[in-house]
Amino acid sequence: MILRPATADDVPAVTDLEAELFGPDAWPAGSVAEELTGERRTAVVAVDAGVVGYAVTLSSDVVDLQRIGVAATYRRTGLAHRLLAAVSTGGRMLLEVSERNTGARAFYEAEGFTEIGRRRRYYRDGADAVVMERATQ
Repeated sequence: MILRPATADDVPAVTDLEAELFGPDAWPAGSVAEELTGERRTAVVAVDAGVVGYAVTLSSDVVDLQRIGVAATYRRTGLAHRLLAAVSTGGRMLLEVSERNTGARAFYEAEGFTEIGRRRRYYRDGADAVVMERATQ
């Protein structure tokens, strides 16, 4: 498996994986294209017989982890850790995750993120977004 910068050619595969992973909260193809190729963004894909994972950040004064996704069959292989490392700059990083996504929250906590706030009823299913931060490493 290789990790490499995402390109416009990855948009269809990432869009499909988005739908599989995030259902009604998935980014549509146009948003995927913007996130993978837009300004101030860093996007990486994991490829192993197709795209099996991806991570996207938006950088300004802090790095905002826009999305990280790993196909179900590649979970618990260390791929999410590799993807996060590939888009991390060592600076302050923020993210939002559903309060109901206990697996992702445990992953982020293991990566040094702590909860700093909540956005009430942020997701379509009514779940709060937990805002997490990892300070400069």
